[in-house]
Amino acid sequence: MKLDSSVSAVVTGGASGLGAATVKALRDLGVKVAIFDKNPETGAAKAAELGALFCEVDVMSEESVDAGFAKARAANGQERVLVNCAGGGRGGKTIARDRETGEIKPFKVSDFEWVLGLNLVGTFRCITKSAAGMATLEKQEDGERGAIVNTGSVAAEDGQIGQVAYSAAKAGIKGMTLTIARDLSSEGIRINTILPGIMATPPMLGVKTRAPQIFDGLTASVPFPKRLGHPAEYADLALTMLRNGYFNGETVRLDGAIRMPPR
Repeated sequence: MKLDSSVSAVVTGGASGLGAATVKALRDLGVKVAIFDKNPETGAAKAAELGALFCEVDVMSEESVDAGFAKARAANGQERVLVNCAGGGRGGKTIARDRETGEIKPFKVSDFEWVLGLNLVGTFRCITKSAAGMATLEKQEDGERGAIVNTGSVAAEDGQIGQVAYSAAKAGIKGMTLTIARDLSSEGIRINTILPGIMATPPMLGVKTRAPQIFDGLTASVPFPKRLGHPAEYADLALTMLRNGYFNGETVRLDGAIRMPPR
């Protein structure tokens, strides 16, 4: 796919971190971009900075997502690109013991459902809405109508202790990628997923401030290069997945060759 001012895109979680880097990369090529994000202040500020459109969207809400796509399409036209970066987690072991009393505490099923709802169901919700719109477009070269990039995590493959919900959600994103690619093949819509490792996003940079020794340990755990990944490196891979018409149904780690230990 050629990425230029004739193309519209939607980036969920686009107000910060990996999403914001992707918005910038697309805008640098002239692509019209709508940012979907829950935070109205940071979202509006990032949109103004990058020349994008901000849509206040909660990916866990059907009505909110529908309204976001309606607003984006009214301003920029039907998107040919969707990049899903919205996500988050709630940590905890499957069962844990109170350190003082020894009481056994199961991980809350409500928290498990929340994490899956945000990461897995939220991603799928945006995929279905966007793909339905892409299917109405005229086909371009090679019969292509659109392309989608999802954000998983190395936790999908290397889930650590206390990441049961997050690992399950990200593994779900990985697991549905090839199936969706096959489902959408007759419509000329491609889909791929990136599994980032330890990236220099705002939460991780916060660790550097609060607990520099932990941050240094994380940096040292990366085989090469011995640093956190740059959000711009995520955006660069996302652009490759969007541009390359033969890139379809794949899940790719972006992690400096790290394999996460149990804890």
